[in-house]
Amino acid sequence: FIVIKLFLLVAHCSISTVTMALRMITDKMMGFASRHYNKALAGQLQQTGLRYEDIVNENEREVEEALQYADPSVTIGRSRRIKRAIDLSYKRKNLLDYAPNMEQDTFKLEIYDDVEKIKARDQEYALLNIHKS
Repeated sequence: FIVIKLFLLVAHCSISTVTMALRMITDKMMGFASRHYNKALAGQLQQTGLRYEDIVNENEREVEEALQYADPSVTIGRSRRIKRAIDLSYKRKNLLDYAPNMEQDTFKLEIYDDVEKIKARDQEYALLNIHKS
């Protein structure tokens, strides 16, 4: 049905209108997929007590720098959650078995803003120094 509407739209509209329609369809599909992915990921993370930021690759330069500048309580909490998840995985247990009423902030962002600022800073630095290449 969507393909027929899209074909009729292409026949009667300009390229920019078609592009906008395709973008709208793509955005709706990606939004649907991302909501389901977030639900599945949240369930897996809650079983081990991890947050989304705990599974971000800390070897990326921006993430490593953000962790260096982060408050010590953030890095201590992160390392404790990772150690707890390793322990639970080794024992083949679930955090919900030990603390069923524990409230978890699975998608709480503590270092993501810093990572974005570091990326923006590096991009600005590269743009300002492009004339040296």
